[in-house]
Amino acid sequence: MKKKTIALLSGGISPEREVSLNSGAQVYEALDKDKYDVVRYDPKTDLAKLAADAPGIDAALIILHGPYGEDGTVQGMLDLLQIPYQGSGVLGSALAMDKVVAKQLFEKAGIPTPPYVIFNRGDNVEPSNLVNRLGLPLVVKPARDGSSIGMSIVRVEDDIEAAINKAFLQGPTILAEAYIDGVEITGGVLGNDELEALPLIEIVPDQSHEFFDYEAKYTAGVTEEICPARIDAVLTEKAQNYAMMAHQSLFCRGYSRTDMIVSDQVPYVLETNTIPGMTATSLLPQAAAKGGYPFGKLMDRLIDLALEDFKTGQR
Repeated sequence: MKKKTIALLSGGISPEREVSLNSGAQVYEALDKDKYDVVRYDPKTDLAKLAADAPGIDAALIILHGPYGEDGTVQGMLDLLQIPYQGSGVLGSALAMDKVVAKQLFEKAGIPTPPYVIFNRGDNVEPSNLVNRLGLPLVVKPARDGSSIGMSIVRVEDDIEAAINKAFLQGPTILAEAYIDGVEITGGVLGNDELEALPLIEIVPDQSHEFFDYEAKYTAGVTEEICPARIDAVLTEKAQNYAMMAHQSLFCRGYSRTDMIVSDQVPYVLETNTIPGMTATSLLPQAAAKGGYPFGKLMDRLIDLALEDFKTGQR
């Protein structure tokens, strides 16, 4: 069988560049070289080369995180070049990347999500009014960044202004969200039209971290990740259903990973990631392995889903 030529995109220009490069290196090692000729591209420097090589590329793996990778921009370029790629297209990528739009779509679909308030740069924010609406603690975060960059948990009113200023460093729109105290879980989904919910993972940062922040995500040993999550079967099914509903409500394709907090038997959906971390020990690959897809087989499945979507004209 003729080997497929796979363009592996990692690096890029977002604040999550180093994470992307690390993920890309591990994906490269996991890909079966008997099936694939893998050519690596860094969008920071190699977009012209990618365009020139496009006629000989069978599919692309986008291993990019944050703006200019996870937000539909690279997906649009690949659409123009007629290169199939894994995961969501321009629409799903852009919707999931914008936390404000995503939460509005979750609400429309009947998916529980924490109450929130939106702010644009220049708005007059009155901390006492915010506390009256959302209570304390509350969460402040940028609308369009990943890996918890710019995010704060605020426990006293006097800290709200600093948290808002920190979030605005990442972009012109932020949101404040009611803090939900509970068990943090994440639910992976595979598929295009027919969806498969992967085993849930419970996330337990160590006591030095208030939440699953950038350091907790990417520093070995800082966070305990338990798969399957230690919740009962009824709650597990409910959370998996919400992960699939979130995937569908955001027009995702291929795969996604939805983060939730379980409180009083309700899984509250926080956000959906359309290109989750893809090292062998990242959350979605861990869940996939439990679900019968070791890392190399997961890559095969994502490539197959990309080619399926392209062949059927879904994008």
